[in-house]
Amino acid sequence: MVLVDVREAEEFATEHAKNALPLSKGVIELRIEQHVPDLGTEIICYCGGGSRSALAADNLKKMGYMNVLSLAGGFKAWKDAKLPTES
Repeated sequence: MVLVDVREAEEFATEHAKNALPLSKGVIELRIEQHVPDLGTEIICYCGGGSRSALAADNLKKMGYMNVLSLAGGFKAWKDAKLPTES
């Protein structure tokens, strides 16, 4: 499973989910194949609240990725659940 942070670099640098891959919404379609070449890999995208990640997940599905999800509630929900973060 690959956890992808689609927020901007400044947001990622402040704090992010532990072991998340930073691929902002503006570059994810251009760079995902370098990091995740297998179209069957489970990918979970997240952003601040869920909107950007939903769009990114939809685009990845259109690119042929078969197992893509968007984290409902985004990074806020991740933190509220007290899941591990790092900065």
